[in-house]
Amino acid sequence: MGNPVVHFEIAGRDGPALQRFFGELFDWQVDASNPMNYGLVSREGNTTPEGIGIGGGISQGPEGYPGHVTFYVEVPDVEAALVKAESLGGTRMMGPEQVMEDLVIGLFQDPEGHTIGVLTGAGQRPSA
Repeated sequence: MGNPVVHFEIAGRDGPALQRFFGELFDWQVDASNPMNYGLVSREGNTTPEGIGIGGGISQGPEGYPGHVTFYVEVPDVEAALVKAESLGGTRMMGPEQVMEDLVIGLFQDPEGHTIGVLTGAGQRPSA
């Protein structure tokens, strides 16, 4: 595999309800005790054996945003990845944006409208 998939994200109109739903459905431990109420799902501490699956997050989107389900790919340069996506027919949604120290993310839509994320700073990825 070239650049690895390292994080998933589910965002919608009611973040806490989505956190409860997926936590109960898949027996995930969701930790939203952070300033953004971003529900982190770590593969450590969940019911899957170590090394299987990826961590992710479940959150509430901005007012009026219907939400998305996506995954994030680790890249060496978020801006370069967004420019390349645009050159191939994708559409930049946001970014690059530094969301934590040493963590930069971006989102784009592929030519069919699917939301995909890119990130750098995997040592500080949200699922760590």
